[in-house]
Parts: sequence; C-alpha cells; structure tokens
Amino acid sequence: MILVKLPEEGKETQWGIVELQGDIVSQSGNDLHGQFIGDLHYTKQGTPIFIIGHHILTGKEVSLEKPFAVLERKRGILPQCCEEDNPEKSEFRTEYQIRAIIKKKLIFKVRPKPIISNVLNSV
Repeated sequence: MILVKLPEEGKETQWGIVELQGDIVSQSGNDLHGQFIGDLHYTKQGTPIFIIGHHILTGKEVSLEKPFAVLERKRGILPQCCEEDNPEKSEFRTEYQIRAIIKKKLIFKVRPKPIISNVLNSV
C-alpha cells in the first residue's frame, strides 16, 4: 500500500491510497520504504497518471466505502510520575494522533506502457 497526498483545489490536502496490480521491485534490490517511486499527475479530465521509471500507468480515482485513519503513535512519560527521586517508577503512556483520514483510492489495474523516446528509423 502506498500513501499519497491528493491535490484538491481550495481545500486542505487530502491523503489517498495507490493500488497497483503486481509488485514494484528495486533494480538494486534495496527496500523501497520511504523511497521515491515515481511521479503522480492528473490529466485535464481528472484521470490519474503514474510514471514509474520508463513506464506510465493510467488509472481511476474511487471513493472508499469506509474511510481509513492514518495514526501516529507517541509514547511519553506521565507527568505526575516524573520524580527525580525514583525514576525507575515512572510510567509510560501511549497516545495516538490522527494524521489523516483517507477517503479516496487510486486504482491502476492496467499493464504499464513503456515510455519510448524518439527511435531512429535507420538501423
């Protein structure tokens, strides 16, 4: 699952999910977590286009039946338990902050098309 920020004119930035058919594999074999994968654009008609390397994918934007929440976990020490006399008795609390609500999904289910630059006709 890939999380992206979706542009909406005049509104706060929305988050969305990109759904791809198949796998994305790095040529170097490294983990793709937190790495740049490609460029996401929209046509004038609102069709999403995803460019990954030398491939282009066209998709569609759909609304989710049930929205997802993106949560961030934060751990901290409870303020009333932070006595300098007895630090080993301090208690931790965990809280979750909502970073975003995801209401839309971009689906790319067609095979990627190669982007071909000008090829010489005379070989």
